[in-house]
Amino acid sequence: METIEVATEAARRGAAILRQYWEHLGREDADLKSRNDWVSRADRESEAAIVACIQEHFPEDQCLGEESGVIAATEGSGQPQRTWIIDPLDGTSNYLQHFPFWSISIGVRQRSQIVAGVIHEPLRDLFFTGERGAGAFRDGARMHVSTQESIEGAFLATGFPFRAQQFVGTYCSIFQDVIRVAKGVRRAGSAALDLAYTAAGVFDGFFELHLAPWDVAAGSLLVEEAGGIVTDFSGGDRHHERGNIVGAPPAVHRGLLDFIARYTTESRLDRRESGRHFDRRAKD
Repeated sequence: METIEVATEAARRGAAILRQYWEHLGREDADLKSRNDWVSRADRESEAAIVACIQEHFPEDQCLGEESGVIAATEGSGQPQRTWIIDPLDGTSNYLQHFPFWSISIGVRQRSQIVAGVIHEPLRDLFFTGERGAGAFRDGARMHVSTQESIEGAFLATGFPFRAQQFVGTYCSIFQDVIRVAKGVRRAGSAALDLAYTAAGVFDGFFELHLAPWDVAAGSLLVEEAGGIVTDFSGGDRHHERGNIVGAPPAVHRGLLDFIARYTTESRLDRRESGRHFDRRAKD
């Protein structure tokens, strides 16, 4: 099986578990990993099913799961060439509150580059897929970012930095400027789906602070393959490393960077400077 086929099958297996628990799990069935950061049985079982599927087909690859961390390859020796970056349930808070906006995200990194990605929305049975150089697709139909030419009149997605409290003031200043000119800004609670819908042209752009690799690995590739630009908050390429991400069509992307530059730069948002380690276990 090809990479995208395996990622799709793995997402289906994870989704089957999530649907079994859907509507029945609540916060009493979840553990609090850190402030406002929940993990449930569904997260763990979904991740286990996804990893098992990947290992069946690509035992020489390693995995990086949100709940399990690095999972070594089951065959081969030396440094694996590929890493599967897995969020088995992006939007756990939504899921536990029975708010129907959550997803599964699987990205494949070869050396330092994301080369493939799948985002699955189980409740609608939608698949967003992409491979580097081959385009991005929603259920097999090619996706394109929107043709929006400015922040004015744009329909945007974002996420609140409630796990990075030291930057709430900075974020709110950016948000205030954006909402003064944008048509609308939505905070739906699944960064992976926000990026997928940006790739599909539903949203005209997305920005968020301090995300984890599994939040953005697949979605960032989809936006790029759909004709958009994805960078960190200073227009650089450290969004996978640092977690501060802007993804949008070119003109909207420039506008968002201009708004952000009024209040901060990428170096000011470095987790290491703020005492927060990059590889934390954080999710929404």
